[in-house]
Amino acid sequence: MKKIFLLAFAAVALFSCKQEEGSLMAPSSTIAIDDDDSKDSIILKAAHVVPTENQLQALKNEFIAFIHFGPNTFTRKEWGNGFEDPKIFNLQNLDTDQWCKAMKAAGMKMVIITVKHHDGFVLWQSRYTKHGIMSTPYQDGKGDILKELSESCQKYGLKLGVYLSPADLYQIESTEGLYGNLSEYSDRIIPRPVEGRPFKNQKTFTFNVDDYNEYFLNQLFELLTEYGPIHEVWFDGAHPKRKGGQKYNYLAWKELISELAPEAVIFGKQDIRWCGNEAGATRDTEWNIIPYETNPHEMNRFADIMEEDIGSREKLYSAKYLHYQQAETNTSIREGWFYRDEDTQKVRSADDVFDIYERSVGGNSTFLLNIPPNRDGKFSPEDVSVLEEVGQRITATYQTNLLQGAKGPKNVLDGNTETYELLTATTNQIIISTKTPITVNRLVLQEAIQSHGERIEQHLVQAKVDGEWVTLAQATNVGYKRILRFPEVTSDQFKIQILESRANPALANISAHYYNTRPPQLDISRSKEGLLKIAPKQHDFGWKPHGENAVENLNSKTEIRYTTDGSIPNKNSKLYSEPVPVASVEVKAVAFEKEEMGSVAAKTFGLLKNQWKIVQADSEAGDHGADLAIDEDPDTYWQSNSGSRQKHHLEIDLGSVKMLSGFAYTPQTAHADGMIEVGSISVSSNGSDWKKVEDFEFGNLINDPVTRRHNFNSPITAKFIRIESKTIAGDHTAAAIAELDFFE
Repeated sequence: MKKIFLLAFAAVALFSCKQEEGSLMAPSSTIAIDDDDSKDSIILKAAHVVPTENQLQALKNEFIAFIHFGPNTFTRKEWGNGFEDPKIFNLQNLDTDQWCKAMKAAGMKMVIITVKHHDGFVLWQSRYTKHGIMSTPYQDGKGDILKELSESCQKYGLKLGVYLSPADLYQIESTEGLYGNLSEYSDRIIPRPVEGRPFKNQKTFTFNVDDYNEYFLNQLFELLTEYGPIHEVWFDGAHPKRKGGQKYNYLAWKELISELAPEAVIFGKQDIRWCGNEAGATRDTEWNIIPYETNPHEMNRFADIMEEDIGSREKLYSAKYLHYQQAETNTSIREGWFYRDEDTQKVRSADDVFDIYERSVGGNSTFLLNIPPNRDGKFSPEDVSVLEEVGQRITATYQTNLLQGAKGPKNVLDGNTETYELLTATTNQIIISTKTPITVNRLVLQEAIQSHGERIEQHLVQAKVDGEWVTLAQATNVGYKRILRFPEVTSDQFKIQILESRANPALANISAHYYNTRPPQLDISRSKEGLLKIAPKQHDFGWKPHGENAVENLNSKTEIRYTTDGSIPNKNSKLYSEPVPVASVEVKAVAFEKEEMGSVAAKTFGLLKNQWKIVQADSEAGDHGADLAIDEDPDTYWQSNSGSRQKHHLEIDLGSVKMLSGFAYTPQTAHADGMIEVGSISVSSNGSDWKKVEDFEFGNLINDPVTRRHNFNSPITAKFIRIESKTIAGDHTAAAIAELDFFE
């Protein structure tokens, strides 16, 4: 075993569980690295980086709701453009109580709402713009969605956070817009008085800012003083369009927030960082001790941290500052961030959401799940059903600690994360015994991060079975919380062993639980020849549903039933045993174990591709040939050469004349280059005379690279199809297609 403690401090006596015990220096949320620091001293400093009190409380929120609501809800677009007429937000009813009731049922503790997205439309009665709820038919322009949500949060005991987009397309595109207007910096009083709309809060601030930053600060003041306590301010880093070299004065924003919302954490800045994707994935090792070249307290801009390794020892050695900055894992319950429809917009299953919950909360981060309200101002019934089921599973699994009454260190079994067991180089393990054997498949570990930071680098969990120690799970860091998942085991003795650590680790909590394993989720696919394959879902990111590979361990107790007519499968539906031929159908499938039914998987297949041929591609990069865009394998892709232009095309012979209703575009996910944001579809009967049908647009592809569908305004007839890119996401110049599908 690797030696885990510095020899220079080996003689330090460690006795009882006092906060200062085991601390060889003062803990802090940010610690500077000196030029003469050795590698050992840097690691020692890393072991003393701790969250602020606000960060700690934010981690304890664990499961949070995200609400995307605005004009995009009615236009059915992912991103607006700032030109939307506010009247398009034709909200007739609103039921924020229904939102909060569903969130409470899911076990969520806070909700963050997009009070202003990138389009600049505001959901509250701001004094400083007319582009918002005040210019809509809702309550004759007097409605205030944030106010209603705030009241509902207080009613249901939920914390409230606000998403205020720094980017503002309305302020960019409007002739009188303030964004990038090249105004002079000068001392401005915040808030700016507005006749007839005084503030109850009489506090004022003076900041040296330009017009847009003044506008932003004025709106922040409204949000932070008129809607009850705000616990998180969410700053999105996305920039759909820039103008005039506009810069954001984050240091002024931070000062205002710290004064007016002292309990709030700030996302996208020094408090909370993005996990790096919108798929609900955490890193296998999600360190919250982040190396920086500049003092984070003085930084105006924080770049997204995208790489896999963000906090290893090697990363820390080159740092100038070590800073606590926790991860927030975000994804949506529906395909896309805003509500579009009930029919084509896929909804995550309860299995999927619960899996992400365990991976994210149990992977040293918080879980931010978006639930977009529909055009009736409610959560859709399917979304509510998923939330309720997830909440029931969380409660059933984690409400009861099976180690209650067990023998072992009191400080890890008392359920109090403020007490802890401090381990040493010689006492690097904990053994827990129960009065009678218990059956478990989950173990939860927590470090005393508020006093001792994140120290554990490698750990091992074992159970004694038939007199022998059997390994259940092995993982890397722990931090706020690590949920270990493994096949169920029955034992009365459990051992937790620390293999590697950054100084003496302090374990605050150990608990054991049992999850009632459900039938596996399913993947549905089709070969180019038209053979349907249904199999248990392979889980990404190194996590497996029950500590085993369900694909390789599917046993006789599990059966798969499916339909091809759009109906929900039941025990009497077709039994799947081997690949079967299908054409253009909607397949729904479900796994059964005994009488228990798993989650329903669905896939709509377009035209068979066995007769398709590539006629022409403007170029092919390396081994990413054009045929890979129609091979029914989303892991392969066509990519054009890069160049000075964003226009690239692919021409396909469908084999015969078809009547088409729309198409689906699957972007490649190997990297961020090549995602077609805007393009056009043209058709031909002979492959030479082309007629443009219509344009298409897909938003937010880089952050959310999932299959997108475009339905034609009216059916089209064609034998030859040409897809042409006009705009590549991220200003890249190569086009890429993982898969194209066309629908009759």
